[in-house]
Amino acid sequence: MEIALDMEYPIHKPVMVREAMKFLRPHSNGIYVDATLGLGGHTEAILEYANSHAKVIALDIDDEAISFSKNYLSRFETQIKFINKNFSQIDKVLESLSINEVDGIVADLGISSFQLESSGRGFSFQRDERLDMRMDPGLRFTAHDLVNEMDEEEISKVLKNYGEERWAKKIAIEISKSRSKKPIETTLELANIVLNAIPKKFYPHGRHPATKTFQALRIAVNNELENLEIFLKKAPLFLKPGGRIVIISFHSLEDRLVKNTFKGLSSACICPPELPRCGCGRKSILKNLTHSPLTPSLEEINENPRARSAKLRAGERISYD
Repeated sequence: MEIALDMEYPIHKPVMVREAMKFLRPHSNGIYVDATLGLGGHTEAILEYANSHAKVIALDIDDEAISFSKNYLSRFETQIKFINKNFSQIDKVLESLSINEVDGIVADLGISSFQLESSGRGFSFQRDERLDMRMDPGLRFTAHDLVNEMDEEEISKVLKNYGEERWAKKIAIEISKSRSKKPIETTLELANIVLNAIPKKFYPHGRHPATKTFQALRIAVNNELENLEIFLKKAPLFLKPGGRIVIISFHSLEDRLVKNTFKGLSSACICPPELPRCGCGRKSILKNLTHSPLTPSLEEINENPRARSAKLRAGERISYD
């Protein structure tokens, strides 16, 4: 499916963009990485804040997002290098461009309005689409494969581990029953199965009961947490001294990974406390700029309800020179 660049659909509003730019501090001649380009909101903000001569290496695994952003950001075409790769490959991307260090890195881990509402890939239960959920069409397995081929126990484990779904076992049982009659083909079929699995009196307030199931399957299909963990280990190593990394996450599993990684990178000696002196020689490489995550303002949440679950954390590369 090719994206029509003039089509009408809700443009993805970059979440917490002011806060992100406050920490990132884009400046002229700086080199930045937008590790999750999406529809280009944070890349646009970086180049507008920096005024001129700044460069952005823009990564996205979704080739449709790349196509849209190339058109949307055409006025900055000489300042952006678009790369159709997963951010877990940030090291290979920068090395291929002969870039050893950058001034800043930003990653918005949220799914865009386009992907939810217009991609036709089954990310949302708001419309009836084939169960796919692949960010990268080249990935082998789809959500359709998972719900129809995994055994009941595996489905329950995915829903519990990646969706923190309290009704994981019951939903898995209902999925197994349903597919024994015929394959589960579409998003609405799956959403209705979830609705039937959860007692109505336990429906969550303020969100659709299938939200966590869809989140879990999307994470599993795209290996999101594994890729995030790889990215978080690699990315800070490419920051210049004083360079900053900003991560915006949207659920507790992501935020926990970011929090723990930043905590580990900002910790120095890891020797047992009973030792009289340090023997590990470890030095921290990151200063944690947000000991508690920042959350969106009420004004932003009112303007963009999808921002409500966002959490921003930031760190700064330490220099020992």
